Amino acid sequence: MPSLQDAEFFLGFAREALDRDFYRAAPRLRLVQLISAGYDRLDLEAARRAQVPVANNGGANSVAVAEHTLMLILAVYKQLVWQHQNVVAGKWRVGDFSQTRLYELEGKRLGIVGLGRIGKRVARRARAFDMDVQYHDIVRLSEDQEDALGVRFVLFPELLRTSDVVSLHVPLNAETRNLMSTAEFNAMKDTALLINTCRGPVVDEAALHKALTSGQIAGAGLDVMVQEPPGADHPLFALDNVIITPHTAGPTWENWAKAFRNGFDNIQRVAAGRPPEWVIPELR
Repeated sequence: MPSLQDAEFFLGFAREALDRDFYRAAPRLRLVQLISAGYDRLDLEAARRAQVPVANNGGANSVAVAEHTLMLILAVYKQLVWQHQNVVAGKWRVGDFSQTRLYELEGKRLGIVGLGRIGKRVARRARAFDMDVQYHDIVRLSEDQEDALGVRFVLFPELLRTSDVVSLHVPLNAETRNLMSTAEFNAMKDTALLINTCRGPVVDEAALHKALTSGQIAGAGLDVMVQEPPGADHPLFALDNVIITPHTAGPTWENWAKAFRNGFDNIQRVAAGRPPEWVIPELR
C-alpha cells in the first residue's frame, strides 16, 4: 500500500481491510476516523499494537436509527406491508375487524437492550408515544439520568419476560453474538415483537424463525441480517409477521452530512495536537 506511506489520517468505513498490513503500510498514521458507527469488522488487535486510535462517527446516525426503530415497531404493529399489498391487489379493508391484529403503541412496554446514543433517542421517541420504557445495559445510568429520560433499569431476564417490544441497540462482539437465541425467545411474551437495528449476528436467525413460526413471539422488524445481502431463499422471507429493510436505518441524507462533518472535525482536532473524540471503547 505505497499510497499510505505518508498518510497521517484515514477517513473511511469499518468494512475496509484495516488489518496488520494496513498499519504497517501507514507508519505515520495518527488517527483512523470511521464514517460508520459499527466497527465489528476491524482488526482491533492490529490497531492496539500500532497504537493508533480508532474513532467512530460520534453518534451521527443516532437520530436516523432511532427513527427507523420506531418506524419498524409501527410497521409491524399496523401490518403496514400487508395492508399496502392488499390495497394494490384490489382488496380494500380485508377481514373481520372484530378480529383485528392491529395494535397501538400507547401503554405498551418497550425493553431497550443497550442504552447508548441510539437507545436513548429511541427511549425519548417511545415516551412521546406514551410507551412504558425499561432498559438493560452493562452500565446503569444514575437515578437522576433515568428519571430525566423516563426509563427504569431491569435485569435482562426481566426485560425479556415483561416487554411487549424488545429493541436491540448493542455493538457486535463476543458477548453479544447470538444474544437472542432459543432461550431468550422462550422467555418473551407470545405477543411480543423483536426489533433489531444494530447488527445481524446479535440474533440467532434460525431460533428467530422457529419462534415466529411456532407463535413463541408475535413478530419482528429487522434492518440487519447475519449475511448481507441474504440469500433469495432465506426462510424469514416467507413469513408475514416479519418486516425487513436492507440495512438502511442509518444512511439518511442528514446522517451523511453529520458523519463527514464529525470525521473532519476530529481529524482537525488531532492535527492541532488535541486528543480525538469518540475513540471506540476497546482502544481507550
